[in-house]
Amino acid sequence: MHTELHNDTYKTIAKATEPILLKEKNSKFFGYSFPIQCEEDVKVILDDLRKQNNGAVHFCYAYQLGVDKIAYRANDDGEPNNSAGMPIYGQIQSYEVTNVLVVVVRYYGGIKLGVGGLISAYKTAAQMSLEQAEIVEKTIDVHFLVSFDYQNMNKVMRVIKEKNLVIVAQNMQINCEIELKTRKKNSAYIFDIFNMMYPIEVKIIK
Repeated sequence: MHTELHNDTYKTIAKATEPILLKEKNSKFFGYSFPIQCEEDVKVILDDLRKQNNGAVHFCYAYQLGVDKIAYRANDDGEPNNSAGMPIYGQIQSYEVTNVLVVVVRYYGGIKLGVGGLISAYKTAAQMSLEQAEIVEKTIDVHFLVSFDYQNMNKVMRVIKEKNLVIVAQNMQINCEIELKTRKKNSAYIFDIFNMMYPIEVKIIK
């Protein structure tokens, strides 16, 4: 019998890191790492960093979002092509993290580093930043909405308790709705349990 193993965990960083400093021929490179949930977060964080770092000349960054479908971007912010964003992105890949933004802020020190020097500096600053990040493993969860009338409450609650399901939200009026989540690999099984309980309705919402 052929069973597919679906990986339903991913690694990300627990919280934003403190800036870390790399000095290279009078230039200063500050590396930052942030956990992000969506592309809008990137803009907010970059705006914030620009306010904090008045004299800096380049804000180079890379981010990756998603688990099954990966979205990523690498930005050189005025440095020579592929000398900054891609080396930073390479470190995100090497640490195998997602939902992460890494920014390296450069203060120019008057000496040109050349493309090789830049690649090395941006890569190292990104690496130093991720090195000190707290990397955590999270599960990919599937969310269900279970709808039922009040008299079936005990049936539903029994399944929730027996299967250790997490209640995300609930609305207990005459018609009750509970949003639950479970890790992806258990989701089909849990869905079937509710689906077979008449007259309880279940649907996957994300």
